[in-house]
Parts: sequence; C-alpha cells; structure tokens
Amino acid sequence: MPAAGNAPAAPAADAAPANAPAQQAAPPDAAAKPQAQGSDATPASRASVALEASRAALAKLSEQAERARDDDNRLAELKASVDDVAGQIGDISAGLKPRLDQIKARLAELGDPPAGGASEPPVVSDERKRLIAERSEINAVSSAADDLASRASQLSGQITETRRTLFSSTLLRYTEINLDMLRDGISAIAGEGVSFYNAISAWLIFVFTYKRIALLSAIVLSMISALVLLTLTRRLFSPLIGRGRREVEPSYITKLSIAFWSTMVPTVASLTFASSSYFFLQIFKVLRPDIAPVVSATLFGGAALVFLWMISHAVLAPGHGAFRLVRVSDRGANRLVTLIVIMAVVNLLDYLLGAISVALRSPIVLTVTKSFVASIIIGLILLWMAMIRPMLPPDAERHGATDVEGRPWPKFIRFLLVAAGAGLILCAVGGYVGLARFIAGQIIITGAILVTMYIGILTGKAIAKQDGLAKTVFGRYLQRRFKFEQVALDQTGLVVGLSIYGLVFFIFIPLILLLWGFKIADLEAGLYQILTNIQIGSISISLVGIFGGVLLFIVGFLFTRWFQRWLDSSVLARSRVDMGVRNSVKTGIGYLGMGLAGLIGISAAGLNLSSLALVAGALSLGVGFGLQNIVSNFVSGLILLVERPFKVGDWVISGTTEGFVKRISVRATEIETFQRQTIMVPNSLFINASVGNWTHRNKLGRVDVPISVHGSNDPRHVIAVMREAVAEVPNILRNPEPLIYFKDFSPDKLDFEVRVYLPDILNGLSVRTEVRIAVLEAFRKADVAIGGPAAPEVPVKISPETALLIASLVERGRAGEDTGGVDLSAAKAENDAPPTVRDGP
Repeated sequence: MPAAGNAPAAPAADAAPANAPAQQAAPPDAAAKPQAQGSDATPASRASVALEASRAALAKLSEQAERARDDDNRLAELKASVDDVAGQIGDISAGLKPRLDQIKARLAELGDPPAGGASEPPVVSDERKRLIAERSEINAVSSAADDLASRASQLSGQITETRRTLFSSTLLRYTEINLDMLRDGISAIAGEGVSFYNAISAWLIFVFTYKRIALLSAIVLSMISALVLLTLTRRLFSPLIGRGRREVEPSYITKLSIAFWSTMVPTVASLTFASSSYFFLQIFKVLRPDIAPVVSATLFGGAALVFLWMISHAVLAPGHGAFRLVRVSDRGANRLVTLIVIMAVVNLLDYLLGAISVALRSPIVLTVTKSFVASIIIGLILLWMAMIRPMLPPDAERHGATDVEGRPWPKFIRFLLVAAGAGLILCAVGGYVGLARFIAGQIIITGAILVTMYIGILTGKAIAKQDGLAKTVFGRYLQRRFKFEQVALDQTGLVVGLSIYGLVFFIFIPLILLLWGFKIADLEAGLYQILTNIQIGSISISLVGIFGGVLLFIVGFLFTRWFQRWLDSSVLARSRVDMGVRNSVKTGIGYLGMGLAGLIGISAAGLNLSSLALVAGALSLGVGFGLQNIVSNFVSGLILLVERPFKVGDWVISGTTEGFVKRISVRATEIETFQRQTIMVPNSLFINASVGNWTHRNKLGRVDVPISVHGSNDPRHVIAVMREAVAEVPNILRNPEPLIYFKDFSPDKLDFEVRVYLPDILNGLSVRTEVRIAVLEAFRKADVAIGGPAAPEVPVKISPETALLIASLVERGRAGEDTGGVDLSAAKAENDAPPTVRDGP
C-alpha cells in the first residue's frame, strides 16, 4: 500500500522512469538466458537462471533505496520497480507448477519401487530416478523463489515505511520562529530576487539569440492545441453553458449542468495549454534545468488559478442570483468570491516562490519565511470569512430576493472556518510551518476539487433520472434535432449520467491523491494492481481479463450471427433445402457458436473451467438424490431469462392461469390474475406446456363480440347497421378495418360476430362494452328486432261433454244468471267455437 508522500514540491524535470532499475538489472538475465536455453535445459534450470537475475535486480534496488532515503520521488519509483520484480518472481514460481504436476502424475503411473528386492525393467527405474531428481530440483527452485519473493515484499514494505517517515518528518519538522529568523528571511528575499532576475535574463538572452524559432514554434503549437480543444468543447457543450444563461428561472438540473461544465471546459483547456506548452518547450530543448521547474510551476499554477476562479464563480454566481447553487445573498457571494480568489493567489504565489527557491538553491530560511507569511495570510482570510454575513434570510429566500442584507453562517460552518483559520495561525506561530503550509494548500485546492466532484455527482444523478435529460437544454436539442423519443432520451440520459460519474472519479480522485503526497508511480502501480490482480481469498480477479473475455464473447456472438445468415442465404437456400431443415441447421449453428464463444470468453477472463466441472458434478449428485424438480425449474428459469418468451408486464395464459407477469426468477414466475390474486407458477410448466402471450412482440390484438338478432331481420341490413355503428367506436384500428361475420342462423335468430383490431389488447374489455352499446343504439334507431318470434296460438281439444257445459255457462252468463264464479265476460256471443289458449309464459 503506498504511503502518503511529502509536502508539495516542485516537479522534477528529468525524473527517471519507474522501471529504470528493472531495466538496469536486465543485462544479467539476458546474458544468462542463452546458457540455459539449450536443447537439454529443463524448466527448473531456466527458472533458476531467471531467479538469479531477479535476485541481482533486487539487490541493486535495495542499494538504490538506501542511497535515496531522502528523495520521496525516487523512493516511489523504486517501490514500483520492486513490485515489478516481485511479480516476475511470482511468475517464475507459477511457471514451474504445471511441470511439477506432470511429474507427480507420471510417478503415480510408474508406482512405487518393487519391495523385497524384486527387479523391474531398467527403463522404468531410470525414468523414476530422473523424475524424482527433477522434482527435487523444482522444489528447491520454488523454495528459493518463495524466499526471494518474501525478501522483495520486505523491501517494498521498508521503502513504504521510509516514505511514511520522510513525510511525517517533513510535515512535523519544527522551526523556531523569532525575529532573527524573520529578519534573515526578509533580507534573503532581495538576494534571491537579484539571482532570479539574472537567471531569467541570461536564459531569455540565450533563447532569443539561439532558440528563437524553437521558442516561437513551441508557443504556437501549444496555443493551437489549446484553441482546438477549447473550440471543440465549447461547440459540444454550448447548449449546456451558453444557452442556459438565457433562462430567467432555470431549473435545478440546469444550474448544476452550467456550474459543472462551465468549470470543466475552461479548466481542461488551461491544463491542455500548460501541458502542451511544457511538452513542446522540452521537446524543442528551450528550457534549462534550473528554469524548467519555474516554468512548470508557473504554467500549472496558472491552470489551478483558472480552476479556482471558475468553480467559485460557478457555485456562487456573483451577478447571476438565479444560477446560484448556495443560499447566499448577492453581497455575500461577491465577498466570498473575492476572499477565495485572494487565498488562491496567495497559495499559488507561495508555491511558485518555493519552486524558484528550489531552482536557485536558496537558503531554507527563505522558504520557511515565505510559507510562514502565506499561512498567516490564509488563516486571517479564513477568520475574516467566518465573520461575514452571507446567508439569505428565510423570508427573502421564499420570495426569491437575493439583494438583501445577509445573516451569519450557521454555527457549524462558522466553527469550522474559525478552527481552520486559528489552527493555521497557531501551527505557523508554533514553528510547524510545513504542516501549516500543507493544510492551507489542501483547504484551498482539495476543497475546490471536492466541491466540483459533488456538483458533478449531483449533475449525473439528476440527468440519469427518468425525464431528467428531457428537462435540460441538451435534451431539448436532441428532441428537436434528432427527433429523440422519451425512451431514447431516458436511455441517453442514463449513459450521460454514468459518463459524468466516470469523468468525476477518474479525473479528480487521482488529483486528490497527488495533492496528498502520492506519486504518479504509486497511482500507476495501484491502477495496474486493480486492473490485473484483485485478490479475494484464494481467488484472483483481473478486470482486464474479464473485459477481454467479454469482448471475445461479443466478437464470437457477432461472428455466429453472421455465419448463420451467410449459411442460410448463400448455402442452404441455393441447395433448395427444406425450410424446416434450414431452420434446424441454423438453430444448431447458433447454439454451437454461442457455446464456443462462451467457453472462449470464460477462458480469456481467467476463470478456471475445472470449478465449473465441480459445480456440474455437484448438480448431478443433487439430481440423483431427488432434486429433479428443483433443477428442472432452475434450468427452465435460465431458459426463460435467456430466450424471453415473455417478460414482466406481459399478459400470458397457461392452462387455467391467466394474468400479468410480475416477476421472473430462476425457480418460479409470479403471475397476478385479473382478480389481483398472485400465483407462483413453476418455470418447468412454461417450458413443457403451451403458453399464450397476448403481448409478446406488441400489444396489437383482436377481440370478437357475438351479437344475435330476430330471425325475421334482413341480414344485409343488419350488417350495414352494425358496420356503421362499429366505425364510430373509439380505441380500435381502422386498418385492418372491423369485420362483421354472419356466423349462423335459424328460424328464431340470426347470429353475427363483430371482429375488431385494437392497438392495445389490454383495452379489450372496455372496447367490447363500447361495441355492444354502439350496436344496441344503432339497432334501436334502425328498428332492428332483437327478441325471439311470438308463440303461435294452438287450439285446445276438449270432449263433447265439456263443450256442452261451456255453452250452458255462456248462455247463463248472457241471461245474467249465476255462473258459479266463472268470468265469461270476454266470450263472444257470435262465436260458438271453443276458446283458445296461448302456448307461452
């Protein structure tokens, strides 16, 4: 684990590469390899030669580390080299294991020597002796490799501890602060000024005399690179920066986007200009060794000042209260921006003057004096910042007024500011100037970086939300220019949000680590460790290997799809092969290609296939002990998840179960019926039985509505009436148009069926109701009979005696006599026929 480095210092212009020691130790290895790579060289002998080369390189690195105990940059490079050598030793030891396994397997085949003095063939005996001797040699080399790896690990730990001690001694170094020290420092300033003026004058005279073209070329090329980057970024992010300023009341996500990108774009441009300028000046050999650190500090200090200026204006937005991210007044925002910029200028001047002192080898008392003054000034500014009243009153915040008298800081923030300012002053006055200077720099630079990271994270989170990108100027531009729909905008917003997260972490986290004393060699070693070897117990994971495996799988998948199409269209189609055979061959090729691509991807990712065989063996054993149903449901769940015959939200029918899919797991599928009952259906039922899916590819569907009318109606007239009525029903498709089907007929009724297509089959129940209502209203307007036919009158057969009795009662009724309670008033006098009755309800 890399330790925190020392306090900020001027960058080394001609630092040696991190792998220089390893390269210096390479010649012994290269000289020894030809001796061990003959035809009779064994793996153990070749490993022994490589191990000796690593031992020599490690000894040389140990000597260099002892000589560089006071140089943190050099120690960081040496630690990276030691880690490289340790990795080589590990590779040597790992390379012997396959041969050792082969020897063990062969000895097991040969068996033990015969007991009791029995004889065996000389060939077998000689081979056993040779294998035992080679095994002993491999074990000896492996033991030596383990011992050397332990020494490399110990040396790496010693370098880390040395760096930690150096860092602590640098920060906690005590310097007696008195008037004599300050007087000496102030008097040394004039001498350093004269020396710096002479050095710069001599360098400029030399450059303008002999390096004029090289200097102009370096400046022009650096300005071109910065302008190109600035132009491209401004054209790309102008919707997020320029147009957003025109909004009177911007949304919160607009404020975040403007603050983040208006900080990032100029900062990246200024860093590009500083890096390219220093690069071209070095390439054209314009800089002298004593001038290079000063030029580097000036360029990168200027870029840091641009960053602090932009982030303070982005967050506090003086003069643009509507875009302000914090609840402060206009007067408070102006004061805070002024104080922050003053602190940044003081901090960067101290950094620049320190680089000049290092380049000119000025007395240490001068550096201490400048750092003491800078720490006192920054501490006083922090105390002044704690005393101002920047916060908006609650009533002004509710009404959106920002040009009002502010309120004091919250107690917690005021306490932090007072503690930081007083702490800096006490550390500087107490003699710990290095610690005070380090804390002052971290308060300004690290604080600004953390604020930018926080704004970036909030911006990415807001854009990644649903409908987040659509609310931004960039989202509206995509809608207008590229006709993006809502789904495409949400997916684009998710990608943009994740990209912002990656940009924030991969840029600012290394910057913070560098500010806190880590070196570039530390970051490179850590990144290499993360990408190539993440150790979790006995399992080693390589992110690069996993990425390569995924890439190979994608390539294999695309090649399989292409080969399927080519085979089907170019070979099978010309051979006039049956369509069923063609489909079977194409499906088989697809499964075979996917399987091979998966195996190649798994192998490239570094996963051990023997572990998969162990899992398969365990599953087979479980199936043998009665886990057939569980395994069947598990495999069926995997098939459902891969093939996706239905997805969450689909309307499916399986047997007597019908409803919406709510969740698909590897064991069962959760279905919610129309009565809101949840049913867990085992996955094997969906694989082994027929499953209907109303919404598999889309929600287009058809509903059938049976309708019956009286048998006396004209079928053509009924069809015309229904067609006109159905045409007015909402939520149905006009293409294909509704179909009226004359299904059946009988003397009593005519049976019809209305078939309509819907854009959303989930609306089928309401559409059936609307169709029935429309048809019924149309039938009533068109006088279409709906009920069944009237029942016929059937004469009743009676005997002669009953007829005489009825006739007698009729006569008595006409005469007004008593009829025994029988009402015969409806009888017709002129009709002597017997009465009739109706055969109906």
